[in-house]
Amino acid sequence: MAIEDATSGIDIASPTNGLSSQRPSISLSKSPSATYPRSPASKDASRWQRGNTAASAAKPLKPFATEDIKILLLENVNQTGRDILAAQGYQVDVLKTSLPEDELVKRIRDVHVIGIRSKTQLTARVLREAKNLIVIGCFCIGTNQVDTQYAAKHGVAVFNSPFSNSRSVAELVIAEVIALARQLGDRSNELHKGTWNKVSSGCWEIRGKTLGIIGYGHIGSQLSVLAEAMGMTVVFYDVVNLMALGTAKQVPTLETLLGAADFVTCHVPELPETHNMIGRLQFEQMKHGSYLINASRGSVIDIPALIDVMRSGKLVGAALDVYPAEPGGNGDYFTSDLNVWAEDLRSLKNIILTPHIGGSTEEAQSAIGIEVSEALVRYVNEGCTLGAVNMPEVNLRSLTMEEENHVRVIYIHHNVPGVLRKGWLIDSD
Repeated sequence: MAIEDATSGIDIASPTNGLSSQRPSISLSKSPSATYPRSPASKDASRWQRGNTAASAAKPLKPFATEDIKILLLENVNQTGRDILAAQGYQVDVLKTSLPEDELVKRIRDVHVIGIRSKTQLTARVLREAKNLIVIGCFCIGTNQVDTQYAAKHGVAVFNSPFSNSRSVAELVIAEVIALARQLGDRSNELHKGTWNKVSSGCWEIRGKTLGIIGYGHIGSQLSVLAEAMGMTVVFYDVVNLMALGTAKQVPTLETLLGAADFVTCHVPELPETHNMIGRLQFEQMKHGSYLINASRGSVIDIPALIDVMRSGKLVGAALDVYPAEPGGNGDYFTSDLNVWAEDLRSLKNIILTPHIGGSTEEAQSAIGIEVSEALVRYVNEGCTLGAVNMPEVNLRSLTMEEENHVRVIYIHHNVPGVLRKGWLIDSD
């Protein structure tokens, strides 16, 4: 798959399936004002170059009637994102929940854009039915719920929000470190039941303790800074060499980290290499009396092994925000029917269980809504692939009204001999 970008005399701005070829005479292609920094420093120049193009000089780039764009948003996407898309004049259909695969297949057939969070599964079977789909917006960090390879092969770009909720997750982990060290969950539950149990045995300050971070990306590195501000020593393990922030130190192996850390926290993606990354062997390598936190992906921890090691007393606390299988919506669904070990997990002492709320703050969801929706608008209106996880990045300056005989073209095709020639033949016609 390749993307070619060129300037020519035909009126196409981006791959649009099933849209009427109507050229607007008055309205200009416009993107909402950026209110949240989304690009890493290396891309700042191109971002600011785009922002400096005067709106009055921008050339109409959309070779379609805006109202023809149909968008389906699932899983209660934040209002900020909805407003940005609606302001473009698109048809926006919003649902609060995810959809079962069969129903999703029916709903996706006519849409050009779909926005999801972590519960919706866009499998090859679903995408195969999406004949008009041009772009997918994941209003979250992960994209493992999307068959991105299938999407790329069929010219469908996928965007996500890689760091908008990093601060929210990092703050939750810091809160859990303190809560576990002081056994706050157990004391609160006891007092709710009327039991006064004032104890200090097994309760600790976190100052002077060692935090071991597995995965030093956007969340792990921010967590590192917060932990040092609380007086903790930070070590981290990652599969690549990274610059440490503050006085944090990178260790060469996972075993080294597990043997040094009082608190171990996981921040890695869901990959075959990270499946059951923390299992029975790794629990044996951890310090006696240590704690485990997982706010990354549910498949990272061998939970039956965690239950056993908690019962043995080797680990004295744990906090889980993610699970191998999670309910599709709110309700009394976290039972043994969903995960066979659910009741055993709930019965443990000093364990914090939360329903995948690491990024669930007003600030994070608002920022995610803005970041992903702006990316979708830029792609639909201008063919800009900056930030796409499954396509090469194309991000050129806007054309101006003075460039009368120029229109930007983005042409997505399989990288096979002769395909460009066919494209230019169409252009010449």
